[in-house]
Amino acid sequence: MQRADSLAIAGGVPGPVLMENAGAAVAQAIRARWPRRPVAVLCGPGNNGGDGFVVARLLAEEGWPVRLGLLGECAALTGDAAQAAQRWTGAVEPLGPHLLDDAPLVVDALFGAGLARPLDGVARAVVEAMAGLTVVAVDVPSGVHGDTGAVLGVAPAAALTVTFFRRKPGHWLLPGRTLCGETVLADIGIPEPVLDTIAPRCRENGPALWGAHYPWPRADSHKYARGHAVVMGGGRMTGAGRLAARGALRAGAGLVTVACPPEAFAIYAAGSPSLIVEPVADDAAFAALLADPRRNAVLLGPGAGVGVHTRARVLAALDAGRACVLDADALTSFAGAPGDLLDRLGGRCVLTPHEGEFARLFDLTGDKLTRARAAAARCGAVVLLKGADTVIAAPDGRAAITINAPPELATAGAGDVLAGLILGLLAQGMDGFDAACAGAWLHGEAAAQVGPGLIAEDLPDALPAVLRRLKAG
Repeated sequence: MQRADSLAIAGGVPGPVLMENAGAAVAQAIRARWPRRPVAVLCGPGNNGGDGFVVARLLAEEGWPVRLGLLGECAALTGDAAQAAQRWTGAVEPLGPHLLDDAPLVVDALFGAGLARPLDGVARAVVEAMAGLTVVAVDVPSGVHGDTGAVLGVAPAAALTVTFFRRKPGHWLLPGRTLCGETVLADIGIPEPVLDTIAPRCRENGPALWGAHYPWPRADSHKYARGHAVVMGGGRMTGAGRLAARGALRAGAGLVTVACPPEAFAIYAAGSPSLIVEPVADDAAFAALLADPRRNAVLLGPGAGVGVHTRARVLAALDAGRACVLDADALTSFAGAPGDLLDRLGGRCVLTPHEGEFARLFDLTGDKLTRARAAAARCGAVVLLKGADTVIAAPDGRAAITINAPPELATAGAGDVLAGLILGLLAQGMDGFDAACAGAWLHGEAAAQVGPGLIAEDLPDALPAVLRRLKAG
């Protein structure tokens, strides 16, 4: 945000105008949600605090009882924040928990997205005292790291967060996202070309990111033109493979084959009549199945079992040069020697680990976004790190964060459907990053379509309604 401000100012937009617009956006959001009431505006020593002075002045001009507290001295303020403070004609009190006495509404303008150290001293005491109060955060709740969503010591739970120009990763990643409450994005006059100059590498996952590349069937399409996906089905946990295969069908793959142990053939064959079921007795038979170039995308892992058998099938699929989705047991089977897998990846491969599976393959530390990006760079494949704030990272540094996953997705088999959706999109020619992003977003939308009571079997059948809305724009 600081760079966006600087570029806007260099392009002719005065800094005080940006600050005035920011404060006005916050004041407007408050007036739109609450009737006039006493409000405590808590200002920090930087531009976030300057925004707070603007909020205080505008609310006071409309008759709101405003009490303003400042961390530091007015004489220490500089630049635009100092100008904003000079226009405030009310009292400026030292920051402290006493400011919250009898304050039904609190404006948190202490620290913005640039905060890089844990809150301490009086700032921490004031934030702790906000517990249970109605808080409006300027940019991010103070204490939330703008790049990671991590809490730096302590942070308030805001009812409303007003941010500017573009949302930050901290608005999407947990726990920051849950602390922001309702998030409003305000236009404060930063020209759109500034975004092109900054060229952000992380975005919110949604159709704006990949919709132009979605593989809708054309008038002259036929089933072979829509790809032939292969799911390696296990012999015991057969539900996982069947869920994944149905996900691939609903995602649009022209054909879907389940390659399964001969003893499980009857179970898979008794399922969806839309599936092809191939009994595969050994590794040679699996390699022969993949020799057909029309079978262009393979999913391995769901219900496959952990061990050398699964390792061999994964390496065979990679050697065949197929687009691959590797999930669950396909990842854990390489836990003892992750390099055997990671050094073989590349091209149109997507890994879909949860945090436990991720830790078995990658010895990485840091926040979720940083770790996912580092993992993708290490293995040369797309990494989709699952969770309520799923991160998709490409080897070239692009990343997307999915925020539409409802809590009902925390159910057995949901991840198998996700892997199948990505597989179906890969089979139709989407690249790995777009397929992973689209699959994750569709997964979340399908879950929201079903709502409470969701089980994994519901997800594929909820997809047509989601796809109709997506196609209609």
